[in-house]
Amino acid sequence: MKNTLAKNEIALAVTQALAEDIGSGDITAALCANKTITAKIISRETAILCGKAWCIETCRQLDDSIIIDWLQDDGDRLAADDVICHLHGPARALLSAERTALNFLQTLSATATVTYEFRQQIAADSRTKLLDTRKTIPGLRKAQKYAVLCGGGMNHRIGLYDAYLIKENHIVACGSIANAVSQARAFHKDRNVEVEVENLDELSQAIAAGADRALLDNFSYKQIEQAVTLANNRIELEVSGNIEGDQIARLSALQIDYISSGALTKHIRAIDYSMRFQD
Repeated sequence: MKNTLAKNEIALAVTQALAEDIGSGDITAALCANKTITAKIISRETAILCGKAWCIETCRQLDDSIIIDWLQDDGDRLAADDVICHLHGPARALLSAERTALNFLQTLSATATVTYEFRQQIAADSRTKLLDTRKTIPGLRKAQKYAVLCGGGMNHRIGLYDAYLIKENHIVACGSIANAVSQARAFHKDRNVEVEVENLDELSQAIAAGADRALLDNFSYKQIEQAVTLANNRIELEVSGNIEGDQIARLSALQIDYISSGALTKHIRAIDYSMRFQD
């Protein structure tokens, strides 16, 4: 899985994480002899791996002589007790790196794993694509969105700058859906224009205004069926609003274009990884 984050973005995230953990110095690691040692990182449960670059950067910033031999790649499915990598380097640097490296791995793998589990609910013959949202951990948006890709999902807009999502308050401020879409086209012709709609009438307005996509927010299943018929492929349809895994199979059967879920990045449980020194 290709990581498209710039190296300086990863480096900054790691620098900040190490600063809050180590502070003025790792006083416990200082107790230990600084001999060269070999360690391994193990997954204690089934998961989708994500976070290699952050682990590598953590070790590099503490001691660039640390060598990591990776046995797994981002996007790989892990079983309990799988060894992810072997590390070889100074004991003190590895001890100081341990928690920060594992924090990145456990968090990003959690997002990748939830995404994979949700993605498995979509039928193979469905055109439905699984999207993330902007409900991410502050400072880790691009990292979590990369993790979504590792889990088999797709990215929605990165932020408020790369695509339009016209919601209720925007519509009120602009005067109508038609006005909002018209202004969006005038300001940025190259940006995707999506309109959040709360009923079928608003969907009709979004179609008439020439929006690229309609977000069906908290529609009932019956309303979604009606929306698919009304849209008739004239506009892309995205379903959102407390979407959980057990709903995805049913929705994907309707051939909805997109299902977006904040659960991919905010309803996550850290994956249990551990680092073990070897004699």
